[in-house]
Amino acid sequence: MADTDNVEMVHEDELPGHESELEPKPEWEPRYPGSGRLDGKIALITGADSGIGRATAALFAREGADIAILYLCEHDDAAKTRKIVEAEGRTAITIAGDIGDKGFCEQAVAKVIETFGKLDILVNNAGEQHWDREIEDISEGQLRRTFQTNIFGMFFMTQAARPHLRKGAAIVNCTSITMYEGQPILLDYSATKGAITAFTRSLSENLIDDGIRVNAVAPGPIWTPLNPSGGQPEEKIPDFGKGTPMGRPGQPNEVAPAFLFLACEDASYMSGQVLHPNGGSIVGG
Repeated sequence: MADTDNVEMVHEDELPGHESELEPKPEWEPRYPGSGRLDGKIALITGADSGIGRATAALFAREGADIAILYLCEHDDAAKTRKIVEAEGRTAITIAGDIGDKGFCEQAVAKVIETFGKLDILVNNAGEQHWDREIEDISEGQLRRTFQTNIFGMFFMTQAARPHLRKGAAIVNCTSITMYEGQPILLDYSATKGAITAFTRSLSENLIDDGIRVNAVAPGPIWTPLNPSGGQPEEKIPDFGKGTPMGRPGQPNEVAPAFLFLACEDASYMSGQVLHPNGGSIVGG
């Protein structure tokens, strides 16, 4: 399970990508000094090796949290995220495995509890996407795999974490602008993001009486390894994000503060909600 070198790649293309190989490098550095908003908290972040997950881990660490970094098989990226967290004076552990495997999720949470003794924040960030121009081009294997990672994995991880979440805990899920606007070449991916939004709202209603808040973040086009590593056609990458009102893609450190806000007590009166760091696109809430 943890810190292994033999986690099999299970995807049809080169996903998940390595941030260490991406140029230009995504911006993950927190933009401001910490203020102790997560002092003493333990956060488990899936897909924390790179992209939005790395930026969120860095920001949470700056705000005082210790971090469990979950990732599939990008050991170099995960090691860097761990060093980033440790440079903020916090403790980090790395756990490699497939969140689409219910047993792995249970083992991963058990490792977090064994190491830290508790779990306060669950960030369900990991995801995958594959582009196809026609619905007939989506193989059964890809369809099952995308749902296995993006929504089954979110269920499995939340099920494993739930017995350890107490009053005041927070769950933050990563949905997408594609859930609201649609995306003609990401039919399976956008469908999972719709499921995640519905899951977020329903789980909020399910857990709110126990004092556990559940919210989500719906990023627009963000420069991470996901898109240039097979999540978008190669010819679209030079113009990636230019269709937003701001005319550019976002950076991971422009999304991480939304996760922080929803995870900390600043958002104590928010549950079942979705924040939209998307470069100015207006979407239905």
